[in-house]
Amino acid sequence: MQAEFLQFLFSGLTVGATYALAALGFNLIYNSSHVINFAQGEFIMLGGMLAVFFTQAGLHWAPAFTLAIVLPALVGILLEKLAIEPVKNAETVSLIIITIGASLVIRGLVQVWLGKGAHSLPPFSDHEPLFLLGAMLLPQSLWVFGVTSIVMVVLWYFFNRTLAGKAMLATAYNQVAAQLVGISTGWVLLMSFALAAALGAVGGILITPITLTSYDVGIMLGLKGFVAAVLGGLGNGLGAVVGGLLVGVLEAMGAGYISSAYKDAIPFVLILLVLFFMPRGLFGGRSTDRV
Repeated sequence: MQAEFLQFLFSGLTVGATYALAALGFNLIYNSSHVINFAQGEFIMLGGMLAVFFTQAGLHWAPAFTLAIVLPALVGILLEKLAIEPVKNAETVSLIIITIGASLVIRGLVQVWLGKGAHSLPPFSDHEPLFLLGAMLLPQSLWVFGVTSIVMVVLWYFFNRTLAGKAMLATAYNQVAAQLVGISTGWVLLMSFALAAALGAVGGILITPITLTSYDVGIMLGLKGFVAAVLGGLGNGLGAVVGGLLVGVLEAMGAGYISSAYKDAIPFVLILLVLFFMPRGLFGGRSTDRV
């Protein structure tokens, strides 16, 4: 029983780290604009699919992975400039439709370009699996934990030790006051979309060697990232990380002890409970005007 529990825990933490990166992406954009970007899952998909494309094209993993992060970031910038900026004061329903529409466009273009098939990346290292108390821990899971931890540290340093990061934080706290002291809130919004897309792409690259990827994986990954963001407290960075890990673990435990048929339903049951009993999330995220 102990080995079984640990196996489910390792599996849940691994995929939960991806949900955490997606949730951080949701929070970045929400904090800078109060907009929920429902195209966030497509950035995860783009990261994995582009990494597969470039490695199969013969590129070394370093430039391949770099391009697989930079290109989604550029897509995020284009999304903000072409779709969000022209209607940034629109009604909530309009913004929801715009981001969902952008998600459909990205997914359709990738389907036409790279096809409907499932793809995989080789593990980042060929070491033997580790066994802890009877449970197997894949080396790729360690890569997921390690890279996610590094990303968290870099984000902490960026927001607390750099002028650009502090400008983004100031805009999140009070957009009007930030404008009065000379901060370009338009630039902040642009960088928020770029960072959110890059975070999603990193998660997609990390998880692809474990779970495979295809043109439509972003739908569920994005929705589960949103659940993680709401669970932790929308707009709260620490909450996004804790929420992502919790969603991953609860999903894995439910699939293991109840049935894998309910695996995708568990996060949505969870978000209903959160909205009923803790609408501000575990860490008391900011109140939401736009959903």
